[in-house]
Amino acid sequence: MPTFTITSDDTLTLYDRVFNDFADGDTSNVTFPNNMVEAKTGKNQNTIFAKNAAGDNCTLALRIIRGSSDDQFLQEKIAAMELDFVSVQLATGEFVKRLGDGDGGVKRDVYTMLGGMIQRKPDGRENVDGAIDQGISIYTLIFANARRSIQ
Repeated sequence: MPTFTITSDDTLTLYDRVFNDFADGDTSNVTFPNNMVEAKTGKNQNTIFAKNAAGDNCTLALRIIRGSSDDQFLQEKIAAMELDFVSVQLATGEFVKRLGDGDGGVKRDVYTMLGGMIQRKPDGRENVDGAIDQGISIYTLIFANARRSIQ
């Protein structure tokens, strides 16, 4: 019997704020850039496994409509970080992907992110050939800890 997945209406919450002003394409993208475990194999195939603490780090990339209230909110977080870095409020967040099974059942694929900061400022440009990316602010956040659960 085949398995079906229907997905729509995902939700992103950062700093206790539900974000709505997304652009096109991959509007929210959670990635884990580091391995959870490292391994080293030696003589006679003896192998040592070691937990890599950085495996809990995640990166969140956002494509937000430039000038929107969500863009202004994140820009204010950057301004606060530039004003007094050590007093910055770390981000917490949750990305929830809704998954339907085609038979009325719905599950939530939840990424809970803790200890985050905006990692880089959004780039800017002018383009007279109609490039829509000039109307998008791309934010990258890094989180110290992220967990995935299916509920």
